[in-house]
Amino acid sequence: MNFTQKITKKISFPPPIILIAFIFIACSKKNYPVNTPFVYNNNIELVGNITKDEKKRLNAELSNYWADSLKPRHTSLWLGLYKKFDNPPIFDTSNFDRSRIYMNAYLQSQGYYYATFGKDSFYIKKGPKIGKKKQLRTTAIMTIYLGKGIKIDTLSYNFVDTPFNTHKDTLLQQLALQKFNSSYLQKGTPYTKQKISDELDRLVNWFRENGYYKFTREHIYALVDTTNDNLFKLTLDPIELANLIAEAEKKRKENPAWKIAIKQRETDDTTKLNKFYVRDIFFYPDTKIADIPDTLINYAWQHTLQNKRGDLHVNFKHYLFKLRPLREHSFLRGGSLYNEYDYFKTLNTLSSIPAWQQVDARIIQQGNDSLDIHYFLVPEKKYQINYNIESSRNSGDFTAGNLLGVSLSTSLSNRNVAKVAIQSNTNLRGGIELNLFKQNGQNTQSDLIQTFQFSLSHTYSFPRLLMPRPMLRLPIIRKSENRRTIISGAVAYTERFKIFRLRSANFNFGWEWQKATRKKHNAVYLWKPLNIELYSIDTLPGLKTLFDANPFLRNSFNTGNVIGFPFPGGGLNYTLTKPGKKPNSNTQFRWGIEESGLLTLPFKSLKNQVYQYVKGEVEYKYAQQRPKSEFAYRLFAGIGVPLSGQSLPFFKQYFAGGPNSMRAWGLRQLGLGSSILSDTIAANSFRDRFGDMQLEANFEYRFTLASIKSFKIGSALFADIGNVWNVKKDALNSNAEFSLNRLYNDIAIGIGTGLRLDFSLFLIRIDFAYKVKDPGRFTNNGWMSFKDFTWSEYRNNQTHTQVKNYAIQLGIGLPF
Repeated sequence: MNFTQKITKKISFPPPIILIAFIFIACSKKNYPVNTPFVYNNNIELVGNITKDEKKRLNAELSNYWADSLKPRHTSLWLGLYKKFDNPPIFDTSNFDRSRIYMNAYLQSQGYYYATFGKDSFYIKKGPKIGKKKQLRTTAIMTIYLGKGIKIDTLSYNFVDTPFNTHKDTLLQQLALQKFNSSYLQKGTPYTKQKISDELDRLVNWFRENGYYKFTREHIYALVDTTNDNLFKLTLDPIELANLIAEAEKKRKENPAWKIAIKQRETDDTTKLNKFYVRDIFFYPDTKIADIPDTLINYAWQHTLQNKRGDLHVNFKHYLFKLRPLREHSFLRGGSLYNEYDYFKTLNTLSSIPAWQQVDARIIQQGNDSLDIHYFLVPEKKYQINYNIESSRNSGDFTAGNLLGVSLSTSLSNRNVAKVAIQSNTNLRGGIELNLFKQNGQNTQSDLIQTFQFSLSHTYSFPRLLMPRPMLRLPIIRKSENRRTIISGAVAYTERFKIFRLRSANFNFGWEWQKATRKKHNAVYLWKPLNIELYSIDTLPGLKTLFDANPFLRNSFNTGNVIGFPFPGGGLNYTLTKPGKKPNSNTQFRWGIEESGLLTLPFKSLKNQVYQYVKGEVEYKYAQQRPKSEFAYRLFAGIGVPLSGQSLPFFKQYFAGGPNSMRAWGLRQLGLGSSILSDTIAANSFRDRFGDMQLEANFEYRFTLASIKSFKIGSALFADIGNVWNVKKDALNSNAEFSLNRLYNDIAIGIGTGLRLDFSLFLIRIDFAYKVKDPGRFTNNGWMSFKDFTWSEYRNNQTHTQVKNYAIQLGIGLPF
């Protein structure tokens, strides 16, 4: 206590000095004009009947269109406390005109053609005087009356194939009308120049996917008609004409709508309107980085491979690859209509295969309607050996933890097995967990080596789907990309000294494929039709002692095997990533299903040998980025249902707490439900909690504090809500099962903040969180009390078990 008091006296300052220091630190000026108004800030006020989201978007975008002479010059920002202005510009009202021109041009591109600008305004605020120098801080204000945004009235196409055809009977016109419903210019939607550009790009891409190889943006344009049809009515009555003009002006102000026609420019080169067909496809799978494409194309190759149809050719100097992986990943064929989508799909798919480090292509026109396609593939090194050393602290509060884990792993990769681009990986890993210090001041005797782990795994990744042909024709697979078949096996041995020995072996066979759409939606499927996991647990004297102290642990530590068969399936995962509705936002939705032992249910003799359960989970993530901040949240729900009176094995159960989940609790230290069984046993006992069900929600506001080139210092404010439960009631562990009537009492809430050190390649995260609501807290229905605030509490007066109300987490990468 005396030490704390001494330190407090040493760092204490009178309040006026702290206030003055903060003022000078918070905002520093350098070389500012003396006794002359300078630009300190600017502000945009938007007036109009628009949504809040649209107003925020326009405000953020318009702030980039201030003239340079009206932009405050922030040169650095440090931890949110230090803002430095270097040579701020002198304020001049004439600079409003230039800003008005820039902003008006942007507003017109967004469909606000009738926006008007209010009178220029500004205010000057005197800053702190330094010596005899006065600071005249000026804030410029731009008021904009948006008016009505332009809507799209109608859309029409006008395309021809030759100068002799009318647009009604041309192939281009028919193609355009086929995808009319996919247009970006739908009736009644807001008009923007970006939509016009997107529509022109969409049409060009659609034409090029149907053989029009030489068709480009230069051949089409958009004609926008802003006139009112009523003005073209013939009348000799001046009163009627005046009424028509007044009616048109009223409509223009109240509901402005424009007609858009996409038309084709005239061209003298008629070959640009020809359909092109693929003639031959050439692959160069052992290309070197320094090779010149023209040299390879014109080289007299002595070694070549060719398919039966004679349209695919493989030219090589060294026989490194067979024809098969190239044929299977070529989505164009000789004699087929040129399709640019399939051309880039071939290019991207070959680039995604690790056997090649770089893939380029060139298209050469042959005659008036034929194309030769050449792919140049630079191979990656066939073998690669990696060594990794890992270290971790196994504790929710790393400042008080006593377990240090160290592991060494080595892996051997072969990127081209059997010359067909199959990937193989062999991984050998060994690790130990050391007990370095005594925990929580307990006078306990413990061995130095706490845990020993060893594992050996081998994986094959085939760049195609090894499945029956009828399955390949399914719609969900037929149009998929990045297909892989994964076959893996592993053996592992874990010994927790004096507690248990765990031996395991697993084998699984699975398929992974991806589906992407034009709306930037990306869906990834992973199906493991066969999954076999074998486990054997030896209970040692230490575990038997723990069983006597906590009988509930017997349900988790039991021996059995996991076997999932093709039908209904060992496991299926689906992940969908797509842009959000708001600008610069994205969402991710994932669900997964796993089962074991369903086909063995009728065989009672296998009940004690095969785990029988069904497990499912769903997860939703959302993130919206702003220039210097980001808001993100995650929703998760998972449940495992044991069958035939069994319990879910602990390695398939859920847990909460740690650096990535419920950060106010240590790793595996939350739950179950509002049960206090694990909190009231001795501190040196086994207190990890595993449950059959988990609900969790995480919310986080991330923001940047400082940037030094590629290095960023950030922070976050976050809240974690959730818990872990069992699905079945247990008399030995009351209130551990899930119940809707008790959900409010069982929910745990933690809030906190943290520091993020972003080194571009990796991110180090330090989070501090406090338990706002702890289901195990006896008082105030689990809620914290500001009046009786405490950093820790005792849950059992007999064992003096101390439970911290906070946790400090050290993590790598973002939590979600």
